[in-house]
Amino acid sequence: MTKYLRIINLVIVCLAVGYLSSKVTQASIESWYPLIKKPFFNPPNWVFAPVWTLLFVLMGISGGLIWNQMATKMPLVKKGMLFFIIQLALNALWSYIFFGLHNFLLAIVEIILLWLMIYETYFVFKQIDKKAAYLLIPYLIWVGFATILTGSIFWLNR
Repeated sequence: MTKYLRIINLVIVCLAVGYLSSKVTQASIESWYPLIKKPFFNPPNWVFAPVWTLLFVLMGISGGLIWNQMATKMPLVKKGMLFFIIQLALNALWSYIFFGLHNFLLAIVEIILLWLMIYETYFVFKQIDKKAAYLLIPYLIWVGFATILTGSIFWLNR
């Protein structure tokens, strides 16, 4: 597989995970989510889709750049890709917990684990390809913001 195909494949995988997660989210956005209390800094709903789309694209490019290093740095790449897959699964799981189960407390615990896993992925990626690691920084920042937002929603709706 060529370098570009690996990147394209991972971008498609990340976008697919985002799309599947949005299916759980979409139903709640129209019914349950408008009824809960949200903090003053909660972004309007239209912001989330473009931000997450961009983040999933950057994530896929980052993962693809790392995958392309398999021949030269195999043990570290395997570790980084395992972390990448785990954080991607945690990303999808958060949507199910928050929007599907409406469980704010579990969502806080889960999103903290997600942020830590993204950080670990960033740390391993940085040892392999700094550009790939830097592509994860907006994702780390956004999930940090989402963690504060989730905690605030929990607090306001307890």
